Amino acid sequence: MLKVAIFDEEHEKDLQTEINSFLKGISEEQLIDIKYTVSAACDPDGEQLYCFSALILYRK
Repeated sequence: MLKVAIFDEEHEKDLQTEINSFLKGISEEQLIDIKYTVSAACDPDGEQLYCFSALILYRK
């Protein structure tokens, strides 16, 4: 059975920590793919906001 796990963090290091923690729980054979994206926007005050996201496709 194929499954996905989705992660979304405001900081790259937090995303890295979450992904590494998840990957410890599955074998290399179970991992199929990782998709990564970064989004940026400005709030009304002009402050930049970032969203670091990853989708992990794996076999259960």
